Amino acid sequence: MALGQRLIIKQGQSLVMTPQLQQAIKLLQMSHVELQEFVETELERNPLLERDEGGALAKEPEQRSEPSSLDETFSAPGTGGDSLADARETGSGDETRDEPSAGAMGPTDSGWSSIRSSGHTSYDEDGNDIISTVSRAETLSDVLSRQLNLHFKSAADRAIGQYLIGMVNEAGYLNADLAAVAETLGCPLSHIETMLVTLQTFEPTGVFARDLGDCLRIQLKERNHLDPAMDTLLNHLPLVAKRDVQQLKSICKVSVEDVQDMISELKTLNPKPGLAYGSEPVAPVVPDVFVRAAPDGNWLIELNTDTLPRLLVNNQYMSKVARGQTAANDKLFLSEAHNQATWLVKSLDQRAKTILKVAREIVRQQDGFLVHGIQHLRPITLKTVADLVELHESTVSRVTSNKYMATSRGVFELKFFFTNAIAAAAVDGDSHSSESVRHRLREMIAKEQPDKILSDDDLVAMLKADGIEIARRTVAKYRESLNIPSSVLRRREARLSR
Repeated sequence: MALGQRLIIKQGQSLVMTPQLQQAIKLLQMSHVELQEFVETELERNPLLERDEGGALAKEPEQRSEPSSLDETFSAPGTGGDSLADARETGSGDETRDEPSAGAMGPTDSGWSSIRSSGHTSYDEDGNDIISTVSRAETLSDVLSRQLNLHFKSAADRAIGQYLIGMVNEAGYLNADLAAVAETLGCPLSHIETMLVTLQTFEPTGVFARDLGDCLRIQLKERNHLDPAMDTLLNHLPLVAKRDVQQLKSICKVSVEDVQDMISELKTLNPKPGLAYGSEPVAPVVPDVFVRAAPDGNWLIELNTDTLPRLLVNNQYMSKVARGQTAANDKLFLSEAHNQATWLVKSLDQRAKTILKVAREIVRQQDGFLVHGIQHLRPITLKTVADLVELHESTVSRVTSNKYMATSRGVFELKFFFTNAIAAAAVDGDSHSSESVRHRLREMIAKEQPDKILSDDDLVAMLKADGIEIARRTVAKYRESLNIPSSVLRRREARLSR
């Protein structure tokens, strides 16, 4: 067989990750805080970008377009909306020159062009995110969120924990009315208080304290130095500040030397443990989407305009400068600035449309949860929603990252609505959400009689009678994730309480 060289011309398609497309991907997965910071940077570096201030910009409609409404009403399941395709970059540096010169942040009919695909669109078809994240210092919120995922398996508990993390101030204290939190999230106050006990074991030691005494008490408990005398001393911190050793001696019923030793130990504690991760306050959870009941019984889905930057491209300034006698380098800079500004406006517009489209489908799928509660949370996956909205699964994953939805039942991360499915006992039965099964387990165990403690096998049989096919080891795993002891320990506690 002879070997030789030949020239072969082949035609193929490939996705070119241009800087503009990389920017669109990064915008899609940014939280509203990260998005605001990014936009502020772009406003500083690009002279053709300006913020839409409403009425002031409405005076020049020929140069700028007015923003439109961000409301979207969801009707019955199966009602189709406008088909939206992901933005793709063609690789040409001038394709945006003939597009509309201005736009506003929001799902408007901007008429901008893109390569539309008949199939699913993906920014990274191989499933790997090729966009590297920017390195930044770890915050208190990052540290607490990481521990939250390790300590709580339930999606509902993680949502509650994340809500409480958003209320922790820069010093690490939880300044919140727990009763109000319970009412807002629609869960029992006792459950919030039980979760708080676990949250107060997080690092740095002393976080989630309600006041200074509570913070010091948590740290002493960690050292196993919280004896009755020290606990009494913590209840009289104003006297400690006054150095009133004699009165503290009488109250704590110890010697002067013991009081001085206890005060010396207090000085070794950290009164503001959260400051170890910087002095910047932890931002509270702000919803990106609002869901409200419409008068006709449907759902009104609205993007939070406070989290959406509203930018315009100043073509008037561009034309004025271009008419002047400028150097070639200046003209090149203006051309690149114009292309970047136009693409950013379009990317922000598409980001809002995609978030709204995915949120609308989530509400359609989880209508039962919104109406009847957590027992009716449907098991859906990212792929389920991706297929229905005709996007790629990786795109839906980015849309649901760091985004929150405010409903009548509380504020939840969009990821909360995606749960694993538990098979139905009947062949033609509906599958069940793992979160709803956990809720049923909690209710069953809460109603058990002291003289008839339910074993894991009993729970399996009861769930099967309700149409839920589940293995015993899965019941044990869910029970442990709810911090419920085994039937042996519950039976022993029941005998001791008699």
